[in-house]
Amino acid sequence: MPKVKTNSSAKKRFKVTGTGKITFQKSFKRHILTKKSKKRKRNLNKRGVVSAPNTDFVKRLLRLK
Repeated sequence: MPKVKTNSSAKKRFKVTGTGKITFQKSFKRHILTKKSKKRKRNLNKRGVVSAPNTDFVKRLLRLK
């Protein structure tokens, strides 16, 4: 029986916290930063948390479920 592989794109994009929440890096922080306000860029630095309806899907991609 072959091993079940974790989705490669998911393991690069998501991290599981100690409490079991799944976090991700927010988008729109790569380039063209001069027109974005400091407040907006600062808030994009924070990790996003996967919403409740999507957690089961992401856990299945990460083979946590």
